[in-house]
Amino acid sequence: MEIQIDPHTLERAEERGTNEKEIKDVINTGFSIPAKYGRVGKAIVYHFKQMRHNKYYEQKRVEVFYIIEENVIVTVTVYVFYGKWEEG
Repeated sequence: MEIQIDPHTLERAEERGTNEKEIKDVINTGFSIPAKYGRVGKAIVYHFKQMRHNKYYEQKRVEVFYIIEENVIVTVTVYVFYGKWEEG
């Protein structure tokens, strides 16, 4: 299925520490998460092991929310959380 990344999503991605490649990876291979308003949500926890805003984080969790219009996935927004999650 075609993935259309909305410009708003790309702006948020840059601000929050992710990119187009990770957004597509989350949509294609992520696990389902709850979403509101008829949207679909998926997430992946990535190994990060870097500094962000002067603090070290082991992992980052990228969550993508999107809708499906006909046969096209259209992103709504992306969130990125930094911390440590259990494997799985």
